[in-house]
Amino acid sequence: MVAQKFKRNFCIIAHIDHGKSTLADRFIEKARLYTGRGELLDQVLDNMDIERERGITIKSQAVTIPYTAKDGNVYELNLVDTPGHVDFSYEVSRAISSCEGALLLIDASQGVEAQTLANLYMAMEHGLEIIPVINKIDLPSADIPSALHQIDHDLGLDPDMAVKVSAKTGEGVDNLFEAIVEYIPSPTGKSDAPLKALIFDSHYDPYRGVIVHFRCFEGEIKTGAEIMFMNSGAVYKVEEVGIFQLDFVKTGALEAGSVGYFTAGIKTISDIRVGDTVTLSYHPASEPCEGFKDVKPVVFSSIYPIDSNDYEELLDAIERLKLNDASLVYEKDSSAALGQGFRCGFLGLLHLEVVQERIEREAGLSILFTSPSVKYKVYLKNGEVLEVDNPLDYPEPVKIEHSEEPYIRANIITPDTYLGAIITLCLEKRGVQESLNYIDEKRVELVYSMPLSEVLFEFYDRLKSVSRGYASFDYEITDYRKTDLVRMDILVNGEPVDALSQLVFRDNAVFRGRIVCERLQKEIPRHQFKIPIQAAIGGNIIARETINAFRKDVTAKCYGGDITRKRKLLEKQKEGKKRMKLVGNVEIPQKAFLAVLKSKDEERQ
Repeated sequence: MVAQKFKRNFCIIAHIDHGKSTLADRFIEKARLYTGRGELLDQVLDNMDIERERGITIKSQAVTIPYTAKDGNVYELNLVDTPGHVDFSYEVSRAISSCEGALLLIDASQGVEAQTLANLYMAMEHGLEIIPVINKIDLPSADIPSALHQIDHDLGLDPDMAVKVSAKTGEGVDNLFEAIVEYIPSPTGKSDAPLKALIFDSHYDPYRGVIVHFRCFEGEIKTGAEIMFMNSGAVYKVEEVGIFQLDFVKTGALEAGSVGYFTAGIKTISDIRVGDTVTLSYHPASEPCEGFKDVKPVVFSSIYPIDSNDYEELLDAIERLKLNDASLVYEKDSSAALGQGFRCGFLGLLHLEVVQERIEREAGLSILFTSPSVKYKVYLKNGEVLEVDNPLDYPEPVKIEHSEEPYIRANIITPDTYLGAIITLCLEKRGVQESLNYIDEKRVELVYSMPLSEVLFEFYDRLKSVSRGYASFDYEITDYRKTDLVRMDILVNGEPVDALSQLVFRDNAVFRGRIVCERLQKEIPRHQFKIPIQAAIGGNIIARETINAFRKDVTAKCYGGDITRKRKLLEKQKEGKKRMKLVGNVEIPQKAFLAVLKSKDEERQ
């Protein structure tokens, strides 16, 4: 085993798309962890198909890299690659807790962006040693002096410590290795103390059960040891211990300061909790490691299997996903239109999309999500306060004193060229400007207060569109404020469809209702009778579309003659259709729900 003074635990943090995964690739390549037979792909640590397709990191991943320094000593570098998107900042916080240092990556052409600042503050809160790294120095648009100025002026870090690299070409990576060895402190913790290891991630393997990812702070964990999870009290015998390289590498034992994995034949998923502490059952630690803050979901949606017989498989898929994604929250739910399902909480819309794709791919299920909603506070006249995230739980308007919705502080950094378009977009989303600061001659920082519900629907996409991809966006939830909230129901042939109900701001209701009605009109097939599709608030219809009936030409056999014969046949047909409408059921196909619920709201251009 490598002595503790030669270990370094660090993570790579940065704004989305600043080159974290590419830099991790270069580290792995330099350490020759692959055999050279085509194993090394781009984004080698991004092992989910969805991560490769989208070009983003969703799960933080760890790898142990051996490095021989210029002083001749062999170091063990434990690297954790983290996501950059704001929806996965919880993953970043978990990765940070298992490290002593962080590489803060800054794109030489883009400079400091919103998520760069957010991740810096998170690393500072955990007391990490931070090394600023200027990446993409090979780009023609790279502006290194400007990036150095921003490191000093915007981040308050020492620009002389900054390491200039190109993760793409590998230039400067050797200097970065030396900086890691020099600046990041070695871990502390006694190997002869009682075992104390923090679980920072885990995943399910169908053959070996749960594989637990942990950071050992005190003591030693080895094969055959009897361990206990301090949160659940469950006791298991360790079957395998090892480190992460491109595959799991068995070591037999790991001591204080190491990052690795263990298996113990754990089949009961509920026994494992990210943030729990592992200790020895016969020689336990006196107190657990400081865990993670319970994450609070901000976006809520219900999941239903398209085939109602798949309910048990969906439950199993969500439980396994929960093991790997501690930020997912769920409870049982049911709908008259869609049957049994689950009400789930997510950290944002991208998180929702990723969960949906992972369930469909990893479990092979066809599923349906209802319209995303946020958690509203509803104050009743009798003094009660309800927290409502499901439109079906919204009380009768006569009982409500007032409603409140969550507000966020949005931090947007943009080149000043796009300032006008971004201000217009924020105003359209009911945003109130709190501040506007010029960071330098070309870049502006905007701070807006706006409702979270407005950000759910294509705000991020439209922000990227109006700024041609140059604006960066980060937000935090601040408080709840009064709002004029209404429940919008969708009626098909006069019958409400519960899965399509939404809670909306009153001024947006007509626009939102029109979109839903138009989409349903295109997707519901024609029947033998006319079908009205209506959006309603209480008893008021605010939008309507009509699906025309199939109509047989009953006058085809009438050649000439008295017009009253034709009228009589048409009246008879009309009566028949009226009677059919009273007893006929409208079949709403699944693709109609998908059309309304899967695609995001279209916006006024």
